[in-house]
Amino acid sequence: MQKLQFKKDIMAPAHKVYDAMLGLTDKSTYAFWTAAFNPTSTFEGSWDKGHKILFVGTDQNGKKGGMVSLIEEHLPAKFVSIKHYGFLDGDTEITTGEQVEKWAGGHENYTFFEQNGITTLTVDLDSIEEYADYFKTLYPKALDLLKEISEKQ
Repeated sequence: MQKLQFKKDIMAPAHKVYDAMLGLTDKSTYAFWTAAFNPTSTFEGSWDKGHKILFVGTDQNGKKGGMVSLIEEHLPAKFVSIKHYGFLDGDTEITTGEQVEKWAGGHENYTFFEQNGITTLTVDLDSIEEYADYFKTLYPKALDLLKEISEKQ
């Protein structure tokens, strides 16, 4: 597992960046920044600590897919830790097997630090080798979109 880190300074209060990132007030803000990964990106479930959440989208054939995850920690506007523990294949959750084992224990952590009205968002992400370049290419684009929507609102 590779540890990747991405940072973005956003000229908005932490609570605003946090709200837009998670799509808490308006789910479309989540879809806006995650469109960098998949134009149909959304989530199903709860961001509350201890709850399951599905990160979903559809492929070019219209088939639903994504990640099955657990919110391990949630400190509003400070820190969110997501543990990915499975895949979604259509409506089937796959939580065992070789593909799942590659990602076992992988986390995606969001840290929000505000100073003088500027929020530094740090994303720490565990990735398997075959997806590292994908994330290195797309995460900066996604964070640029998050910056855009957070500073606009």
